[in-house]
Amino acid sequence: MSELPFACGAVPLTARLRVAPEDFIVEEILGYDADGAGEHALLWVEKRGANTDWVARELARFAEVPPVNVGYAGLKDRHAVTRQAFSVQLPGRPDPDWSAFPHAEVKVLAATRHSRKLKRGALRGNRFVLTLREVRGEREAAERVLQQIAARGVPNYFGEQRFGREGGNLAQARAMFAGRRMDRDKRSILLSAARSQIFNSVLAARVEQGTWDTALPGEIWSLAGSRSWFGPEPFDDALAGRLAQGDIHPSGPLWGGGEPPATDVVGALERQVAAEHADLAEGLAKARMEHERRALRLMPKDLRWRWLDDATLELAFELPAGAYATVVVRELANVGA
Repeated sequence: MSELPFACGAVPLTARLRVAPEDFIVEEILGYDADGAGEHALLWVEKRGANTDWVARELARFAEVPPVNVGYAGLKDRHAVTRQAFSVQLPGRPDPDWSAFPHAEVKVLAATRHSRKLKRGALRGNRFVLTLREVRGEREAAERVLQQIAARGVPNYFGEQRFGREGGNLAQARAMFAGRRMDRDKRSILLSAARSQIFNSVLAARVEQGTWDTALPGEIWSLAGSRSWFGPEPFDDALAGRLAQGDIHPSGPLWGGGEPPATDVVGALERQVAAEHADLAEGLAKARMEHERRALRLMPKDLRWRWLDDATLELAFELPAGAYATVVVRELANVGA
């Protein structure tokens, strides 16, 4: 991530993040309520320093059901305090005593019946409260950057988590495209890493041009809060108003087979970047991935900040599903663990 260009200029601060799990608090926003009936228990769970997959397996063990009976909407970082939903299918059975769940680092805060299993990706977004410690740098410049982020947003890069430890997922993706066999779950992760690399490279080029949040000829528009997109079409006052209001964003490619939808200046740039990553682009096409789009601009909702003391800064904001809190923080501070 350090090599990707910044939108707000020089980063004004250095800091530490995740000194303790409580410094990185994430709360899921499902966007709907449990319907109150059905064979699934919809659980609201708080975990501290625990892996989502491990929690799912332990919930299955506690409820005495197969692991496949447990669902969740999103993977959450282990080095954090997270509040997220899990579903546990209990056909013809009452709920166990969730208060007796035998792990101190995991608490079942609430349980309601629901008619459907919780599916991956079934999220509207996430709320974050992050605490930066041992903060050093130019406080006035930091305030200006925060004001700029609140007004303009940040480049919607994929975070380093997408690429695995030391970026190893890309090397594995190239090996897979060269013929190495991978199991189904790993294959999905590697395909995502390959697409993310091409997307980040396109976005980086547009950040360097200063066009990541403006319209270019041939633009494909991403609808805010949705995976839907449209275009290209002539840029007019109506589109300009929607862009200014944050209803739509310029988008970049999630690469796949066939002809990509962007044309003109945007299409030429995206094809050039894909040619620079030809092994990834060709591998994605052969894997029969379809072209999709992702917004280039990420606008944190309800961004707030406060200085807890001279060296401690707390940030709070909401992001749509699939966005990374770390790409917001990187514009403000060079962060160490």
